Amino acid sequence: MIVVTGAAGFIGSAMLGHLQSLGYGDLVAVDDFSNPEKSPNLEGKKFSHCVHRDDFFTWFEHHADRMQFVHHIGARTDTTEFGEDVLNHLNLEYSKRVWELCVKHSVPLIYASSAATYGEGEHGFSDNPEQLQKLQPLNPYGLSKHKFDLWVMQQERTPPFWAGFKFFNVFGPNEYHKKRMASVVFHAYNQIRETGSVSLFRSHRNDYENGKQLRDFIYVKDVLKVLTFFMEKRKNSGLYNLGTGKARTFQDLVMPIFLALNEVPQIDFVDIPQDIREKYQYYTCADMDRLLKAGYNKGFYELEDAIMDYLGKYLMAGNYM
Repeated sequence: MIVVTGAAGFIGSAMLGHLQSLGYGDLVAVDDFSNPEKSPNLEGKKFSHCVHRDDFFTWFEHHADRMQFVHHIGARTDTTEFGEDVLNHLNLEYSKRVWELCVKHSVPLIYASSAATYGEGEHGFSDNPEQLQKLQPLNPYGLSKHKFDLWVMQQERTPPFWAGFKFFNVFGPNEYHKKRMASVVFHAYNQIRETGSVSLFRSHRNDYENGKQLRDFIYVKDVLKVLTFFMEKRKNSGLYNLGTGKARTFQDLVMPIFLALNEVPQIDFVDIPQDIREKYQYYTCADMDRLLKAGYNKGFYELEDAIMDYLGKYLMAGNYM
């Protein structure tokens, strides 16, 4: 059995589809399954068990002898969530229990961390474990992920193989339900298709021009390739960045969408909402050295190619992975 938590969500459901396409069977989907807008993410997926996240730990104990791997992707991923109790429950305490069960039953584990742990990036974006204590996340979501990373690095007992991945700005199919938290690619496509123009955040800092904020954007297909590589190799346990190592502007991001829709570029700038303005990252760029040294050499999509693949195969056709 290969378990995927967060299986109804964006990356979790894409992971199920990816594993299925590679011929993996006996897949287990874990989530709360309460959001009907996520249901299309699971259509066409084949899994042997569908387990509510609240029942997962009991279920795990009863099926541990058949488990081959756990991909713990599930989390509360809303960066505007300020309810620390909710975040600590789902992103910290729940993850600790997953880890402890994988230790107890010797099950390899991959879990999702986040680039939100880096805060403003004042200490850089190195995934060197020696830098971990210096990081200062800007929001409770990033802090909840950071707390778990810190806890993991303190553990003397570990699964037989484990890897945590700090996801940078992931975009791609199966994010349709995410609403405000969907990628800028998703929102820009819909805005341009409907109005011929797109709104980007105005800069509230003198050192960045409007729309020139920089992010490390990574296509979900690249994320899935990396996770699968580590699942299959099961070597070099540790915490890794998962971006591309290239920072691109939001203006770079929207230009291929105008091209694909045959529209003349028209960009309007709007204020960053007050509730996230002080917690907004103006620059992210993953240091990818440790991932490459661990043996990953499959490369990454160029941003423009990834956007065209997303639009042409998924967004324009309404398809899912």
